[in-house]
Amino acid sequence: MSTEQPVSLASLMTASKTVTLDYPGYEGMTVDICYLAREELIKLRKRCISTKFNRKTHQPEEDLDENKFLTEYTKAVVKGWKGFKYRYLEELLLVDIGDLDPDDELPFTQENAELLMKNATSFDTWVTETAGELENFMERK
Repeated sequence: MSTEQPVSLASLMTASKTVTLDYPGYEGMTVDICYLAREELIKLRKRCISTKFNRKTHQPEEDLDENKFLTEYTKAVVKGWKGFKYRYLEELLLVDIGDLDPDDELPFTQENAELLMKNATSFDTWVTETAGELENFMERK
């Protein structure tokens, strides 16, 4: 008679996983996106909430600091990029690249990622949809 313990789902779960994905419509551009488990997203959101007392209703109310959330979310989800040419940047938001070579690449920094997430709606939308789609992080057999 076998006395093996059943496998615990908790031992199989992973809180996050990073994959490199092609950014649609921009040849050679890839973005490293990290999938966060629901529990991790909830923790991140809780760090960005403050509770204030509403004098009219005499009840505490939660207030989400949207800027802090976007900063924390970007830090957790956007892990890097390659092939992000300055000419691509011109298509995502209003910029003046001046004397920069349009084929040179915008370096990945946390600040650059946050500014893109705050100001380039199509980039923000793609990152958010991609990071929330579990299928993007599954091993392809």
